[in-house]
Amino acid sequence: MSSSNTFKTPKNCRVKSFGSDGGTPINIPSSPFMKKLGCGTGVSVYLMDRAEKLNASPWAVKKLNSKMAAKQAAVYQKRLNEEAKILKEINHPNIVGFRAFAKAKDGSKCLAMEYGGEQSLNDLIEKRREDGLKSFPVKNIEKVALHVGRGLQYLHNVRKLLHGDMKSCNVVIKGDFESVKICDIGVSLPLDENMKVSNSNMEYIGTEPWKPKEALEEDGEISDKADIFAYGLTLWEMMTLEMPHLGPLNDADVDDSMEESFDEDAYFEKLGTRPALDTDALGSSYQRMVELFYLCTEEDPKKRPSATQIVQALESNTALERKPCDVIVID
Repeated sequence: MSSSNTFKTPKNCRVKSFGSDGGTPINIPSSPFMKKLGCGTGVSVYLMDRAEKLNASPWAVKKLNSKMAAKQAAVYQKRLNEEAKILKEINHPNIVGFRAFAKAKDGSKCLAMEYGGEQSLNDLIEKRREDGLKSFPVKNIEKVALHVGRGLQYLHNVRKLLHGDMKSCNVVIKGDFESVKICDIGVSLPLDENMKVSNSNMEYIGTEPWKPKEALEEDGEISDKADIFAYGLTLWEMMTLEMPHLGPLNDADVDDSMEESFDEDAYFEKLGTRPALDTDALGSSYQRMVELFYLCTEEDPKKRPSATQIVQALESNTALERKPCDVIVID
């Protein structure tokens, strides 16, 4: 949070929940009164402690960042509106739940959600790397694989939605992997009966390092398999503690010398491809997760498994079905 925001005179905003018909107003504190959980492009997420209500669980409140140009703010406000509408219709244990969509007196809106966990998976990856540790224990990776897979299966098959921005930042973890939930569905896209994004007016947003090749091509066909590619890279993040195609970068690392040494051409050439993985360093206990990563990051979307196939294989502890040509070669 910037100092300019910190020193503003705090005000409590009286707000009403989305779609209420004159119901009980909800009091959402101003940002300085809430603990900041994290931030993304254009938005910040805060912890709203509802201690005044007996046995009330806390909420995570997503708000637009105040220091944005009007045009940019309008884009992110539209995304927040869409996310609220979509989230209101979703009910799954592995997807952060809707709580309220509130409008303050100044006209700004905020989305109140289920508090899915103290940290994002990306936060845990950064902390583990800073502590000098290696890959997450395989049991943690397997749990994330199964629970995120279940969330994607629900989105794809029940809600007919592409998440559109799978990555470690959009997975929240409670405690010691007690619960695993997908969050941030503000850029999701509708899927047709063939699991494709057929509406030409819809644009796949994603985040560059996690994008599959078809999302980088001008006329690439986007399907549920775009989420699967990014899901595979999310598992890779847990095994390497790095960002796809970028390495272990964070804000503190990016100094002038690193910026000068960054090979932009090489980076763009790697986008949409499967990043390298040191399987020898991981050991045999990771074999199952390595295979899943390799399958999910096939360049041809048709060779990637569906979320349903992934969940079925993980739940039954069986191998994912592959065509004879889909041979995995682990260097």
